[in-house]
Amino acid sequence: MSTLQLVLAQINSLVGDIPGNTAQVIDVTQRAHRELGAELVLFPELTLCGYPPEDLLLRPSMGRRIDAALGQLQAAELPCAVLVGYPRVVAGKVFNIAGLIVDGELVAEYAKQKLPNYQVFDEMRYFVPGDQPCVVDIKGIPTAITVCEDIWHPEPVAQAAAAGAKLMLNINASPFHRGKAQERLELLGNQARLGRMPIIYVNSIGGQDELVFDGGSFAVDAQGKLRARAPEFVEHLLSVQVQSRDGRVALAQGEMVPAESDLAAVYRALVLGVRDYVNKNGFNGVVLGLSGGIDSALTLAVAVDALGKERVEAVMMPFRYTSDLSKNDAADQAQRLGIHYRVISIEPIFDAFMGALAEEFADTQRDTTEENLQARSRGVILMAISNKKGAMVLTTGNKSEMAVGYATLYGDMVGGYSALKDVPKILVYELARYRNTISEVIPETVITRPPTAELAPDQVDSDSLPPYEILDEVLNLYIERDFSAADIIARGFDGEMVERVVRLVDRNEYKRRQAAVGVRISERGFGRDRRYPITNGWKAGE
Repeated sequence: MSTLQLVLAQINSLVGDIPGNTAQVIDVTQRAHRELGAELVLFPELTLCGYPPEDLLLRPSMGRRIDAALGQLQAAELPCAVLVGYPRVVAGKVFNIAGLIVDGELVAEYAKQKLPNYQVFDEMRYFVPGDQPCVVDIKGIPTAITVCEDIWHPEPVAQAAAAGAKLMLNINASPFHRGKAQERLELLGNQARLGRMPIIYVNSIGGQDELVFDGGSFAVDAQGKLRARAPEFVEHLLSVQVQSRDGRVALAQGEMVPAESDLAAVYRALVLGVRDYVNKNGFNGVVLGLSGGIDSALTLAVAVDALGKERVEAVMMPFRYTSDLSKNDAADQAQRLGIHYRVISIEPIFDAFMGALAEEFADTQRDTTEENLQARSRGVILMAISNKKGAMVLTTGNKSEMAVGYATLYGDMVGGYSALKDVPKILVYELARYRNTISEVIPETVITRPPTAELAPDQVDSDSLPPYEILDEVLNLYIERDFSAADIIARGFDGEMVERVVRLVDRNEYKRRQAAVGVRISERGFGRDRRYPITNGWKAGE
Protein backbone atom coordinates (compact mmCIF):
# COMPACT_ATOMS: atom_id res chain seq x y z
CA MET A 1 0.00 0.00 0.00
CA SER A 2 1.20 3.50 -0.85
CA THR A 3 0.09 6.68 0.88
CA LEU A 4 -0.30 10.31 -0.15
CA GLN A 5 -0.31 12.90 2.62
CA LEU A 6 -2.58 15.82 1.73
CA VAL A 7 -3.04 18.98 3.74
CA LEU A 8 -6.07 21.20 3.20
CA ALA A 9 -5.02 24.80 3.82
CA GLN A 10 -8.13 26.60 5.04
CA ILE A 11 -6.79 30.15 4.88
CA ASN A 12 -8.03 33.73 4.94
CA SER A 13 -6.92 35.70 1.86
CA LEU A 14 -7.23 39.43 1.20
CA VAL A 15 -8.87 40.32 -2.10
CA GLY A 16 -6.45 42.16 -4.37
CA ASP A 17 -3.37 41.60 -2.22
CA ILE A 18 -1.61 39.26 -4.65
CA PRO A 19 1.88 39.64 -3.10
CA GLY A 20 0.53 39.07 0.41
CA ASN A 21 -1.57 36.08 -0.63
CA THR A 22 1.39 34.57 -2.49
CA ALA A 23 3.64 34.97 0.54
CA GLN A 24 0.95 33.29 2.65
CA VAL A 25 0.85 30.30 0.26
CA ILE A 26 4.62 29.89 0.56
CA ASP A 27 4.60 30.19 4.35
CA VAL A 28 1.65 27.81 4.84
CA THR A 29 3.13 25.23 2.45
CA GLN A 30 6.39 25.19 4.36
CA ARG A 31 4.55 24.85 7.67
CA ALA A 32 2.26 22.09 6.38
CA HIS A 33 5.25 20.08 5.18
CA ARG A 34 7.27 20.70 8.33
CA GLU A 35 4.51 20.03 10.86
CA LEU A 36 2.23 17.57 9.07
CA GLY A 37 4.45 15.90 6.50
CA ALA A 38 2.44 17.28 3.59
CA GLU A 39 3.25 15.96 0.14
CA LEU A 40 0.55 18.11 -1.48
CA VAL A 41 -1.10 21.21 -0.05
CA LEU A 42 -4.50 22.30 -1.36
CA PHE A 43 -5.44 25.99 -1.29
CA PRO A 44 -8.88 27.52 -1.92
CA GLU A 45 -10.34 28.89 -5.15
CA LEU A 46 -8.72 32.08 -6.48
CA THR A 47 -6.37 32.18 -3.49
CA LEU A 48 -3.78 34.37 -5.21
CA CYS A 49 -6.19 37.24 -5.91
CA GLY A 50 -8.81 36.50 -3.22
CA TYR A 51 -12.49 35.78 -3.76
CA PRO A 52 -14.53 37.42 -5.15
CA PRO A 53 -12.22 39.84 -6.98
CA GLU A 54 -15.15 41.31 -8.94
CA ASP A 55 -14.12 44.02 -11.42
CA LEU A 56 -10.48 43.79 -10.37
CA LEU A 57 -10.51 40.97 -12.92
CA LEU A 58 -11.10 43.58 -15.61
CA ARG A 59 -7.92 45.49 -14.73
CA PRO A 60 -5.30 45.12 -17.48
CA SER A 61 -2.56 44.42 -14.94
CA MET A 62 -4.32 41.45 -13.31
CA GLY A 63 -2.81 38.93 -15.72
CA ARG A 64 0.72 40.31 -15.28
CA ARG A 65 0.44 40.30 -11.51
CA ILE A 66 -0.79 36.70 -11.44
CA ASP A 67 2.02 35.61 -13.78
CA ALA A 68 4.53 37.23 -11.44
CA ALA A 69 2.96 35.45 -8.45
CA LEU A 70 3.12 32.09 -10.20
CA GLY A 71 6.76 32.76 -11.06
CA GLN A 72 7.43 33.50 -7.40
CA LEU A 73 5.78 30.24 -6.33
CA GLN A 74 7.77 28.24 -8.88
CA ALA A 75 11.03 29.84 -7.74
CA ALA A 76 10.31 29.41 -4.03
CA GLU A 77 11.77 25.88 -3.80
CA LEU A 78 8.62 24.67 -2.07
CA PRO A 79 9.15 21.45 -0.10
CA CYS A 80 6.08 19.75 -1.58
CA ALA A 81 3.47 20.05 -4.33
CA VAL A 82 0.84 22.80 -4.25
CA LEU A 83 -2.63 23.08 -5.79
CA VAL A 84 -3.69 26.72 -5.84
CA GLY A 85 -6.43 28.83 -7.40
CA TYR A 86 -5.98 31.96 -9.54
CA PRO A 87 -7.37 33.73 -12.62
CA ARG A 88 -5.54 33.11 -15.90
CA VAL A 89 -5.73 35.30 -18.99
CA VAL A 90 -5.35 33.36 -22.24
CA ALA A 91 -5.76 35.15 -25.60
CA GLY A 92 -7.83 37.86 -23.95
CA LYS A 93 -10.10 35.37 -22.14
CA VAL A 94 -10.11 34.93 -18.37
CA PHE A 95 -10.40 31.48 -16.83
CA ASN A 96 -10.88 30.44 -13.20
CA ILE A 97 -7.91 28.12 -12.75
CA ALA A 98 -6.63 25.51 -10.34
CA GLY A 99 -2.92 25.03 -10.99
CA LEU A 100 -0.68 22.21 -9.76
CA ILE A 101 2.92 23.11 -9.01
CA VAL A 102 5.39 20.25 -8.49
CA ASP A 103 9.14 20.71 -8.01
CA GLY A 104 9.01 24.27 -9.27
CA GLU A 105 7.05 23.42 -12.41
CA LEU A 106 3.45 24.24 -13.26
CA VAL A 107 2.56 20.73 -14.38
CA ALA A 108 -1.21 21.06 -14.84
CA GLU A 109 -3.96 23.67 -15.04
CA TYR A 110 -7.69 23.03 -14.83
CA ALA A 111 -10.24 25.63 -15.95
CA LYS A 112 -13.47 25.72 -13.96
CA GLN A 113 -16.34 24.48 -16.11
CA LYS A 114 -19.45 25.44 -14.16
CA LEU A 115 -19.62 29.19 -13.56
CA PRO A 116 -22.24 30.16 -10.97
CA ASN A 117 -24.43 33.07 -11.96
CA TYR A 118 -27.08 33.19 -9.22
CA GLN A 119 -27.53 34.61 -5.72
CA VAL A 120 -24.25 36.37 -4.86
CA PHE A 121 -22.37 34.94 -7.83
CA ASP A 122 -21.85 36.53 -11.25
CA GLU A 123 -18.84 34.66 -12.58
CA MET A 124 -20.13 34.70 -16.15
CA ARG A 125 -19.45 38.44 -16.12
CA TYR A 126 -15.74 37.69 -15.87
CA PHE A 127 -14.82 34.14 -16.77
CA VAL A 128 -14.99 31.84 -19.77
CA PRO A 129 -15.84 28.24 -18.81
CA GLY A 130 -13.44 25.39 -19.42
CA ASP A 131 -14.64 22.23 -21.12
CA GLN A 132 -11.99 19.61 -20.41
CA PRO A 133 -11.28 17.36 -17.40
CA CYS A 134 -7.89 17.42 -15.76
CA VAL A 135 -6.66 14.08 -14.42
CA VAL A 136 -3.04 13.92 -13.27
CA ASP A 137 -0.93 11.19 -11.74
CA ILE A 138 -0.04 12.01 -8.14
CA LYS A 139 2.04 9.24 -6.55
CA GLY A 140 0.44 6.68 -8.82
CA ILE A 141 -3.14 7.87 -8.15
CA PRO A 142 -5.13 9.21 -11.15
CA THR A 143 -6.40 12.44 -9.56
CA ALA A 144 -9.05 14.80 -10.93
CA ILE A 145 -8.89 18.53 -10.23
CA THR A 146 -12.10 20.56 -10.02
CA VAL A 147 -13.11 24.01 -8.77
CA CYS A 148 -16.03 24.83 -6.45
CA GLU A 149 -19.26 24.91 -8.51
CA ASP A 150 -18.10 21.95 -10.60
CA ILE A 151 -18.90 19.69 -7.67
CA TRP A 152 -22.53 20.87 -7.60
CA HIS A 153 -23.18 19.35 -11.03
CA PRO A 154 -22.98 15.71 -12.18
CA GLU A 155 -21.18 16.35 -15.48
CA PRO A 156 -17.66 17.24 -14.22
CA VAL A 157 -17.68 14.28 -11.83
CA ALA A 158 -18.85 11.84 -14.50
CA GLN A 159 -16.35 13.35 -16.96
CA ALA A 160 -13.48 12.86 -14.51
CA ALA A 161 -14.53 9.28 -13.76
CA ALA A 162 -14.68 8.52 -17.47
CA ALA A 163 -11.13 9.88 -17.78
CA GLY A 164 -9.97 7.32 -15.22
CA ALA A 165 -9.87 9.41 -12.05
CA LYS A 166 -9.78 7.52 -8.74
CA LEU A 167 -9.59 10.60 -6.49
CA MET A 168 -11.03 14.13 -6.83
CA LEU A 169 -9.62 17.36 -5.40
CA ASN A 170 -12.06 20.27 -5.21
CA ILE A 171 -10.90 23.79 -4.24
CA ASN A 172 -13.54 26.26 -3.06
CA ALA A 173 -14.53 29.73 -2.04
CA SER A 174 -18.00 28.80 -0.85
CA PRO A 175 -19.78 31.48 1.20
CA PHE A 176 -21.81 30.76 4.30
CA HIS A 177 -25.53 30.76 4.71
CA ARG A 178 -27.65 28.93 7.26
CA GLY A 179 -27.61 25.19 6.61
CA LYS A 180 -24.86 25.40 4.00
CA ALA A 181 -22.45 23.02 5.78
CA GLN A 182 -24.98 20.19 5.76
CA GLU A 183 -25.86 20.91 2.12
CA ARG A 184 -22.21 20.54 1.14
CA LEU A 185 -21.78 17.30 3.08
CA GLU A 186 -24.85 15.69 1.52
CA LEU A 187 -23.88 16.90 -1.94
CA LEU A 188 -20.33 15.57 -1.82
CA GLY A 189 -21.52 12.27 -0.44
CA ASN A 190 -23.81 11.88 -3.44
CA GLN A 191 -21.13 12.97 -5.91
CA ALA A 192 -18.54 10.62 -4.40
CA ARG A 193 -20.92 7.71 -4.83
CA LEU A 194 -21.69 8.84 -8.39
CA GLY A 195 -18.01 9.02 -9.34
CA ARG A 196 -17.01 6.06 -7.17
CA MET A 197 -14.07 7.99 -5.78
CA PRO A 198 -13.14 9.93 -2.62
CA ILE A 199 -13.53 13.71 -2.82
CA ILE A 200 -11.29 16.16 -0.96
CA TYR A 201 -12.95 19.56 -0.38
CA VAL A 202 -10.98 22.61 0.79
CA ASN A 203 -12.80 25.87 1.52
CA SER A 204 -11.60 29.37 2.36
CA ILE A 205 -12.50 31.27 5.51
CA GLY A 206 -12.87 34.97 6.20
CA GLY A 207 -15.09 37.96 5.64
CA GLN A 208 -15.22 39.82 2.35
CA ASP A 209 -17.66 42.74 2.43
CA GLU A 210 -21.05 41.06 2.99
CA LEU A 211 -19.83 37.52 2.36
CA VAL A 212 -18.43 35.21 5.01
CA PHE A 213 -16.50 32.08 4.06
CA ASP A 214 -16.87 29.52 6.79
CA GLY A 215 -14.20 26.92 6.04
CA GLY A 216 -15.34 23.53 7.30
CA SER A 217 -13.08 21.76 4.79
CA PHE A 218 -13.64 18.00 4.70
CA ALA A 219 -13.08 14.71 2.93
CA VAL A 220 -15.49 11.90 2.02
CA ASP A 221 -14.64 8.41 0.84
CA ALA A 222 -16.01 6.67 -2.25
CA GLN A 223 -19.09 5.60 -0.29
CA GLY A 224 -19.80 9.19 0.70
CA LYS A 225 -18.77 8.68 4.32
CA LEU A 226 -17.17 11.61 6.12
CA ARG A 227 -13.55 10.80 6.97
CA ALA A 228 -12.14 14.15 8.08
CA ARG A 229 -13.50 17.61 8.84
CA ALA A 230 -11.88 20.91 9.80
CA PRO A 231 -13.35 23.46 12.22
CA GLU A 232 -15.50 26.29 10.89
CA PHE A 233 -14.71 30.03 10.88
CA VAL A 234 -11.00 29.69 11.69
CA GLU A 235 -7.84 29.16 9.68
CA HIS A 236 -6.76 25.55 9.90
CA LEU A 237 -4.57 22.89 8.32
CA LEU A 238 -6.46 19.61 7.91
CA SER A 239 -4.37 16.52 7.25
CA VAL A 240 -5.89 13.79 5.06
CA GLN A 241 -4.07 10.55 4.26
CA VAL A 242 -4.95 8.91 0.94
CA GLN A 243 -4.21 5.18 0.73
CA SER A 244 -3.79 3.30 -2.55
CA ARG A 245 -3.57 -0.46 -3.04
CA ASP A 246 -4.15 -2.50 -6.20
CA GLY A 247 -5.92 0.37 -7.96
CA ARG A 248 -8.26 1.05 -5.04
CA VAL A 249 -8.14 4.41 -3.28
CA ALA A 250 -9.29 4.91 0.30
CA LEU A 251 -9.01 7.58 3.01
CA ALA A 252 -7.65 6.99 6.48
CA GLN A 253 -9.75 8.28 9.36
CA GLY A 254 -8.58 11.79 10.14
CA GLU A 255 -9.35 14.74 12.39
CA MET A 256 -13.10 15.12 12.88
CA VAL A 257 -14.33 18.44 14.30
CA PRO A 258 -18.10 18.41 15.01
CA ALA A 259 -20.23 20.81 12.99
CA GLU A 260 -21.46 23.95 14.70
CA SER A 261 -25.10 24.23 15.76
CA ASP A 262 -27.26 26.56 13.69
CA LEU A 263 -27.18 29.45 16.16
CA ALA A 264 -23.48 29.01 16.89
CA ALA A 265 -22.68 29.06 13.18
CA VAL A 266 -24.71 32.21 12.57
CA TYR A 267 -23.17 33.99 15.54
CA ARG A 268 -19.64 33.06 14.52
CA ALA A 269 -20.37 34.26 10.98
CA LEU A 270 -21.41 37.65 12.35
CA VAL A 271 -18.27 37.87 14.47
CA LEU A 272 -15.97 36.91 11.60
CA GLY A 273 -17.70 39.27 9.17
CA VAL A 274 -17.31 42.23 11.52
CA ARG A 275 -13.72 41.38 12.46
CA ASP A 276 -12.48 41.07 8.90
CA TYR A 277 -14.33 44.12 7.60
CA VAL A 278 -12.86 46.30 10.34
CA ASN A 279 -9.35 44.84 10.22
CA LYS A 280 -8.96 44.42 6.47
CA ASN A 281 -10.10 48.01 5.92
CA GLY A 282 -7.72 49.38 8.53
CA PHE A 283 -10.10 50.85 11.11
CA ASN A 284 -8.86 51.41 14.67
CA GLY A 285 -12.04 49.93 16.07
CA VAL A 286 -15.78 50.59 16.12
CA VAL A 287 -18.23 52.92 17.80
CA LEU A 288 -21.97 52.28 18.06
CA GLY A 289 -25.06 53.69 19.63
CA LEU A 290 -26.18 51.61 22.62
CA SER A 291 -29.89 52.24 23.17
CA GLY A 292 -30.77 49.66 25.79
CA GLY A 293 -32.63 47.69 23.11
CA ILE A 294 -32.04 44.19 21.80
CA ASP A 295 -30.45 45.07 18.42
CA SER A 296 -27.72 47.31 19.77
CA ALA A 297 -27.15 44.89 22.65
CA LEU A 298 -26.49 41.96 20.30
CA THR A 299 -24.40 44.15 17.99
CA LEU A 300 -22.24 45.23 20.92
CA ALA A 301 -21.66 41.62 21.98
CA VAL A 302 -20.66 40.69 18.43
CA ALA A 303 -18.31 43.68 18.20
CA VAL A 304 -16.52 42.84 21.46
CA ASP A 305 -16.19 39.17 20.48
CA ALA A 306 -14.83 40.25 17.09
CA LEU A 307 -12.39 42.97 18.14
CA GLY A 308 -11.88 42.86 21.88
CA LYS A 309 -13.24 45.33 24.42
CA GLU A 310 -10.35 47.77 23.95
CA ARG A 311 -11.40 48.52 20.35
CA VAL A 312 -15.12 49.06 21.00
CA GLU A 313 -16.84 52.24 22.17
CA ALA A 314 -20.57 52.51 22.89
CA VAL A 315 -22.52 55.73 23.29
CA MET A 316 -25.89 56.05 24.99
CA MET A 317 -27.64 59.11 23.52
CA PRO A 318 -30.75 59.70 25.63
CA PHE A 319 -33.65 62.01 24.87
CA ARG A 320 -36.73 63.02 26.82
CA TYR A 321 -38.47 59.80 25.77
CA THR A 322 -35.63 57.50 26.80
CA SER A 323 -36.68 55.39 29.77
CA ASP A 324 -34.62 54.81 32.89
CA LEU A 325 -34.78 51.09 32.05
CA SER A 326 -32.99 51.73 28.74
CA LYS A 327 -30.35 53.88 30.39
CA ASN A 328 -29.74 51.34 33.14
CA ASP A 329 -29.62 48.35 30.78
CA ALA A 330 -27.16 50.07 28.46
CA ALA A 331 -24.87 50.99 31.35
CA ASP A 332 -25.18 47.47 32.76
CA GLN A 333 -24.16 45.79 29.51
CA ALA A 334 -21.27 48.20 28.98
CA GLN A 335 -20.02 47.38 32.48
CA ARG A 336 -20.35 43.63 31.89
CA LEU A 337 -18.31 43.83 28.70
CA GLY A 338 -15.77 46.31 30.06
CA ILE A 339 -15.92 48.64 27.05
CA HIS A 340 -15.39 52.38 26.80
CA TYR A 341 -18.87 53.83 27.44
CA ARG A 342 -20.16 57.36 27.27
CA VAL A 343 -23.51 59.12 27.69
CA ILE A 344 -24.19 62.11 25.43
CA SER A 345 -27.66 63.65 25.47
CA ILE A 346 -29.15 64.63 22.12
CA GLU A 347 -31.47 67.15 23.77
CA PRO A 348 -29.42 70.29 22.95
CA ILE A 349 -28.68 69.11 19.40
CA PHE A 350 -32.34 68.38 18.74
CA ASP A 351 -33.38 71.74 20.18
CA ALA A 352 -30.83 73.49 17.94
CA PHE A 353 -32.23 71.76 14.87
CA MET A 354 -35.78 72.66 15.86
CA GLY A 355 -34.76 76.26 16.43
CA ALA A 356 -33.11 76.47 13.02
CA LEU A 357 -36.20 74.94 11.41
CA ALA A 358 -38.79 76.89 13.39
CA GLU A 359 -39.83 79.07 10.46
CA GLU A 360 -40.00 76.07 8.09
CA PHE A 361 -42.10 74.10 10.58
CA ALA A 362 -44.46 76.95 11.47
CA ASP A 363 -48.16 76.01 11.39
CA THR A 364 -47.40 72.27 11.09
CA GLN A 365 -48.13 69.37 13.42
CA ARG A 366 -45.53 67.10 14.96
CA ASP A 367 -45.11 63.85 13.03
CA THR A 368 -42.32 61.44 12.09
CA THR A 369 -40.17 64.41 11.07
CA GLU A 370 -39.34 65.13 14.68
CA GLU A 371 -38.72 61.43 15.32
CA ASN A 372 -36.29 61.31 12.40
CA LEU A 373 -34.50 64.39 13.74
CA GLN A 374 -33.79 62.47 16.93
CA ALA A 375 -32.21 59.65 14.96
CA ARG A 376 -30.23 62.08 12.83
CA SER A 377 -28.96 63.89 15.92
CA ARG A 378 -27.57 60.57 17.09
CA GLY A 379 -26.07 59.91 13.67
CA VAL A 380 -24.22 63.22 13.77
CA ILE A 381 -22.68 62.36 17.14
CA LEU A 382 -21.55 58.91 16.05
CA MET A 383 -20.03 60.13 12.80
CA ALA A 384 -18.16 62.91 14.60
CA ILE A 385 -16.63 60.37 16.99
CA SER A 386 -15.82 58.14 14.02
CA ASN A 387 -14.06 60.93 12.15
CA LYS A 388 -12.09 62.06 15.17
CA LYS A 389 -10.96 58.63 16.38
CA GLY A 390 -10.77 56.59 13.17
CA ALA A 391 -13.34 54.15 14.54
CA MET A 392 -15.96 52.88 12.12
CA VAL A 393 -19.62 53.32 13.06
CA LEU A 394 -21.27 49.95 13.38
CA THR A 395 -24.98 50.21 12.60
CA THR A 396 -27.47 48.17 14.59
CA GLY A 397 -30.59 47.69 12.41
CA ASN A 398 -31.93 44.22 11.70
CA LYS A 399 -33.32 42.65 8.50
CA SER A 400 -36.97 42.92 9.51
CA GLU A 401 -36.72 46.67 10.07
CA MET A 402 -34.66 47.26 6.94
CA ALA A 403 -37.18 45.28 4.91
CA VAL A 404 -40.09 47.57 5.80
CA GLY A 405 -38.10 50.80 6.04
CA TYR A 406 -38.32 51.03 9.83
CA ALA A 407 -35.07 52.99 9.87
CA THR A 408 -33.99 56.59 9.31
CA LEU A 409 -31.75 57.61 6.47
CA TYR A 410 -28.72 59.54 7.80
CA GLY A 411 -29.88 58.61 11.31
CA ASP A 412 -29.78 55.10 12.72
CA MET A 413 -28.76 53.91 9.23
CA VAL A 414 -25.55 55.90 9.37
CA GLY A 415 -22.35 53.88 9.50
CA GLY A 416 -19.89 51.71 7.65
CA TYR A 417 -21.02 48.16 8.42
CA SER A 418 -24.04 46.33 9.78
CA ALA A 419 -23.69 43.14 11.79
CA LEU A 420 -27.44 42.39 11.77
CA LYS A 421 -28.38 43.48 8.25
CA ASP A 422 -29.45 39.95 7.27
CA VAL A 423 -30.73 38.87 10.72
CA PRO A 424 -34.54 38.88 11.18
CA LYS A 425 -35.82 40.25 14.47
CA ILE A 426 -36.86 36.92 15.98
CA LEU A 427 -33.42 35.51 15.19
CA VAL A 428 -31.91 38.52 16.97
CA TYR A 429 -33.61 37.36 20.17
CA GLU A 430 -32.49 33.75 19.62
CA LEU A 431 -28.89 34.86 19.07
CA ALA A 432 -28.98 37.04 22.18
CA ARG A 433 -30.07 34.08 24.27
CA TYR A 434 -27.43 31.91 22.59
CA ARG A 435 -24.69 34.46 23.39
CA ASN A 436 -25.77 34.52 27.01
CA THR A 437 -25.18 30.75 27.25
CA ILE A 438 -21.48 31.49 26.69
CA SER A 439 -21.40 34.30 29.25
CA GLU A 440 -24.28 36.48 30.36
CA VAL A 441 -23.40 39.80 28.75
CA ILE A 442 -26.89 40.94 27.67
CA PRO A 443 -29.21 41.91 30.54
CA GLU A 444 -32.32 39.73 30.73
CA THR A 445 -34.59 42.78 30.71
CA VAL A 446 -33.21 43.77 27.29
CA ILE A 447 -34.38 40.42 25.93
CA THR A 448 -37.78 40.30 27.62
CA ARG A 449 -39.05 43.88 27.22
CA PRO A 450 -41.26 44.82 24.22
CA PRO A 451 -39.14 46.31 21.40
CA THR A 452 -39.33 50.08 21.07
CA ALA A 453 -37.49 52.85 19.24
CA GLU A 454 -38.41 55.32 22.06
CA LEU A 455 -38.92 58.18 19.61
CA ALA A 456 -42.30 59.13 21.10
CA PRO A 457 -44.02 58.73 24.48
CA ASP A 458 -44.86 55.09 25.33
CA GLN A 459 -43.95 53.99 21.81
CA VAL A 460 -43.52 50.29 20.96
CA ASP A 461 -42.78 48.69 17.59
CA SER A 462 -46.15 46.93 17.53
CA ASP A 463 -47.84 50.33 17.24
CA SER A 464 -46.85 50.44 13.58
CA LEU A 465 -45.74 46.91 12.69
CA PRO A 466 -47.30 43.45 13.00
CA PRO A 467 -45.85 41.26 15.76
CA TYR A 468 -42.38 40.19 14.67
CA GLU A 469 -43.34 36.50 14.81
CA ILE A 470 -45.83 37.21 12.02
CA LEU A 471 -43.85 39.90 10.22
CA ASP A 472 -40.73 37.73 9.90
CA GLU A 473 -42.72 34.86 8.42
CA VAL A 474 -44.34 37.13 5.84
CA LEU A 475 -41.00 38.71 4.97
CA ASN A 476 -39.39 35.30 4.57
CA LEU A 477 -42.09 34.23 2.11
CA TYR A 478 -41.94 37.47 0.12
CA ILE A 479 -38.20 38.23 0.11
CA GLU A 480 -36.45 34.88 0.35
CA ARG A 481 -39.01 32.61 -1.33
CA ASP A 482 -40.49 35.05 -3.88
CA PHE A 483 -44.12 34.44 -2.90
CA SER A 484 -46.61 36.99 -4.21
CA ALA A 485 -48.94 38.79 -1.82
CA ALA A 486 -51.81 36.58 -3.02
CA ASP A 487 -49.77 33.43 -2.33
CA ILE A 488 -48.95 34.64 1.19
CA ILE A 489 -52.59 35.51 1.92
CA ALA A 490 -53.60 32.07 0.68
CA ARG A 491 -51.49 30.59 3.49
CA GLY A 492 -53.83 32.17 6.05
CA PHE A 493 -52.30 35.58 6.73
CA ASP A 494 -54.48 38.66 7.05
CA GLY A 495 -54.87 40.21 3.60
CA GLU A 496 -54.71 43.87 4.62
CA MET A 497 -51.61 43.26 6.70
CA VAL A 498 -49.83 41.36 3.92
CA GLU A 499 -50.61 44.02 1.32
CA ARG A 500 -49.28 46.71 3.64
CA VAL A 501 -46.07 44.82 4.42
CA VAL A 502 -45.43 44.11 0.75
CA ARG A 503 -45.93 47.78 -0.12
CA LEU A 504 -43.50 48.79 2.61
CA VAL A 505 -40.86 46.39 1.31
CA ASP A 506 -41.22 47.59 -2.26
CA ARG A 507 -41.25 51.31 -1.60
CA ASN A 508 -38.23 51.23 0.73
CA GLU A 509 -35.79 49.83 -1.80
CA TYR A 510 -34.28 53.32 -2.08
CA LYS A 511 -33.37 53.22 1.62
CA ARG A 512 -31.77 49.81 1.43
CA ARG A 513 -29.72 50.88 -1.57
CA GLN A 514 -28.13 53.52 0.68
CA ALA A 515 -27.66 51.27 3.69
CA ALA A 516 -24.33 50.04 5.01
CA VAL A 517 -23.04 46.73 3.76
CA GLY A 518 -23.53 43.93 6.25
CA VAL A 519 -23.02 40.24 6.98
CA ARG A 520 -24.99 37.83 4.80
CA ILE A 521 -26.33 34.73 6.59
CA SER A 522 -29.34 33.78 4.44
CA GLU A 523 -29.82 32.69 0.85
CA ARG A 524 -31.41 36.06 0.00
CA GLY A 525 -29.85 38.99 1.75
CA PHE A 526 -30.26 42.66 0.88
CA GLY A 527 -27.30 43.39 -1.36
CA ARG A 528 -25.69 41.13 -3.94
CA ASP A 529 -28.57 38.63 -3.72
CA ARG A 530 -31.52 40.93 -4.31
CA ARG A 531 -31.15 43.59 -6.99
CA TYR A 532 -34.50 45.26 -7.51
CA PRO A 533 -34.93 48.53 -9.42
CA ILE A 534 -35.74 51.49 -7.20
CA THR A 535 -37.99 53.09 -9.81
CA ASN A 536 -40.49 50.59 -11.19
CA GLY A 537 -44.18 49.93 -11.75
CA TRP A 538 -44.25 46.26 -10.77
CA LYS A 539 -47.30 45.16 -8.79
CA ALA A 540 -46.50 42.47 -6.26
CA GLY A 541 -50.06 41.37 -5.55
CA GLU A 542 -49.96 38.31 -7.78
